[in-house]
Amino acid sequence: MKLGKVEFCHFLQMLALFLCLSGMNQAELSRSRSKPYFQSGRTRTKRSWVWNQFFVLEEYMGTDPLYVGKLHSDVDKGDGSIKYILSGEGASSIFIIDENTGDIHATKRLDREEQAYYTLRAQALDRLTNKPVEPESEFVIKIQDINDNEPKFLDGPYTAGVPEMSPVGTSVVQVTATDADDPTYGNSARVVYSILQGQPYFSVEPKQGVIKTALPNMDREAKDQYLLVIQAKDMVGQNGGLSGTTSVTVTLTDVNDNPPRFPRRSYQYNVPESLPVSSVVARIKAADADVGPNAEMEYKIVDGDGLGVFKISVDKDTQEGIITIQKELDFEAKTSYTLRIEAANMHVDPRFLSLGPFSDMTTVKIIVEDVDEPPVFTSRLYSMVVSEAAKVGTIIGTVAAHDPDASNSPVRYSIDRNTDLERYFNIDANSGVITTAKSLDRETNAVHNITVLAMESQNPAQIGRGYVAITILDINDNAPEFAMEYEATVCENAQPGQVIQKISAIDKDDPPNGHQFYFSLTAEAANNHNFTLQDNKGDVTPYLSGAVNLY
Repeated sequence: MKLGKVEFCHFLQMLALFLCLSGMNQAELSRSRSKPYFQSGRTRTKRSWVWNQFFVLEEYMGTDPLYVGKLHSDVDKGDGSIKYILSGEGASSIFIIDENTGDIHATKRLDREEQAYYTLRAQALDRLTNKPVEPESEFVIKIQDINDNEPKFLDGPYTAGVPEMSPVGTSVVQVTATDADDPTYGNSARVVYSILQGQPYFSVEPKQGVIKTALPNMDREAKDQYLLVIQAKDMVGQNGGLSGTTSVTVTLTDVNDNPPRFPRRSYQYNVPESLPVSSVVARIKAADADVGPNAEMEYKIVDGDGLGVFKISVDKDTQEGIITIQKELDFEAKTSYTLRIEAANMHVDPRFLSLGPFSDMTTVKIIVEDVDEPPVFTSRLYSMVVSEAAKVGTIIGTVAAHDPDASNSPVRYSIDRNTDLERYFNIDANSGVITTAKSLDRETNAVHNITVLAMESQNPAQIGRGYVAITILDINDNAPEFAMEYEATVCENAQPGQVIQKISAIDKDDPPNGHQFYFSLTAEAANNHNFTLQDNKGDVTPYLSGAVNLY
């Protein structure tokens, strides 16, 4: 006959109750027969009560009060002259006593897990005098445990992690179940563990609850998470024991057991030749089944004719290889490049080196596309010179530009008038010859910086720019000027030969060897013999002075 949980508990209750009743004589209160407590009211000899521990089965399910035991004194002759009194824990509220017979009953359902025992005090009184006939003494009612509590995982559900590819027997996590039943009595609190779900990948140690790996080479990339159901059963796992379960989510953590792999053996990208330096040409990515640091990689160009023209770096966020231009592209010079690119893991696990190299190679071909480029001047800056005395129409120099495209379209020239507002110069539209258009004055503007435009005849939108610096050469076209208006004073008693004023002159021209000034008095001043002028005879000092002497 198979018993359910409730029926089994009732069976245990009745069995324990039978055992308690069969041992009632040992549980009754008796006194020692050798020494009377009263002798004729004159001699008082102390007699001790002999107490045995009372037991009561927990979780009693009956409707009548549960018999616990009996208090009895040998003084009691059964004539009703003795009454029994119960006090202490649970007296009257849980335990009642028949004051005539001393029978003790429990009136409530008891739970050992709430309170394991009760300490009470018993008295036997003379009903007429209300005086004790026995000394008051304590006794204990112990609540007898039954298996009424299933094991519980107080810390569940659990989560844990274990590295993939771990060897069999690697510890994952320990689970612990608690049983509220009495661990000192029987097997009600003796728990064993078993795994209900999670085989054949994991196992559990029956006594300690340690979960371990049970299969070798579990691969995170194939399955990264497992849900285990662990059972804890009391009564040492025997039939009739109570059980509880918990779940354990085990995640396989990543190890670097996968090398990077390019999805394709070759790639091809088209880029215009006008793409600026540092521009991104392409993004390529090697796939790596690992995650986190184990999937981090670096890229490098190991071979090809594009070394030095292109470079590759890694995007830390996406782990892509970014190919960028290092030098300007020119379709007319080279139309394609081939790069041999390697992707390699940055953090290699030595345990898996036997699987092969943790790197991969691919080929990237870059096709340079022709674009309609503007004309290009033969020099980035032209330097020219012309005398300020040059006549209008004088040829100063020539600029030259050409169409770099294969079509080699004819070029027409013009001057950007924003750089020649006064229109000092002209340029021949076909030949690029620059001539003077106005008289030049070095003293007004010594250098003219102009921009020359070169425009494709077939596509006027394509315009190249050249830069011309025209230096104006000086001629002696300016007379000397005195530096200032001079006014001199002299004392009437000045001595002959005394210097009374120094004078100097300036010239707007800029002769290559510097200025040489000669000073003299005008004709009308030369007839005045009171003053003389002393010249320095062409001293090359920019500012010369003359001395006037008074005789």
